[in-house]
Amino acid sequence: MQSRNYSIIDILYEWVLKEQLKKLPESRDPRIIYVTDLVGCSHKYHLRKKYPELTLSFEPAAILGDIVHTGLGRLLAEKGFEVELEVSREIVVDGEQYLLKGRVDAFKRDEGLVVEVKTSRTAINLPRDHHVKQLRIYLQLLGAEKGLLIYITLDKLVEYPIEYQPVDIEEEVKAIINDTVHPRYQWECKYCVYRKLCSYYEEYRENYKEGER
Repeated sequence: MQSRNYSIIDILYEWVLKEQLKKLPESRDPRIIYVTDLVGCSHKYHLRKKYPELTLSFEPAAILGDIVHTGLGRLLAEKGFEVELEVSREIVVDGEQYLLKGRVDAFKRDEGLVVEVKTSRTAINLPRDHHVKQLRIYLQLLGAEKGLLIYITLDKLVEYPIEYQPVDIEEEVKAIINDTVHPRYQWECKYCVYRKLCSYYEEYRENYKEGER
């Protein structure tokens, strides 16, 4: 009996491509905003609506992050966490209705605890402001009081407790819709797939540390 030749890279490629293609219709929908949009450059949201295919990629760092999330999610599910939990809220801006969407890595409902997992090449400048803000938005959407922000890097495994602080979500959505924050952080442009199409593109300043991402 002839054995089948397996390629793990082919399996990973099919998985990654399938997940990315699944998101393309939403990426084109001007009424859908992601929680991650609220912690980054507002113009990126508008460019993604026009050119969503540019987000398709097959990068080892991103794949590693996906695998870590999947593996840790299984461990947390065994401990009673809800994993990959989708959350949403309808927001009205200038009479137009939008749907804010996000996906929480893990939620322990009986304890009101939200867990966000981040992978990074470096442990510099942890925790990072945009990650803290993202977690606080999730806390608000779920009515939870406690959060844990977990970083998994090449040389560090650490978690930070994050307490609930109110975020003006409606104002944050309005800033995205009206495109008033571009970029939000100096390092964003360097890593943005839309930088060659963007009129707000700024050259990365070397005095900003790599770890700020």
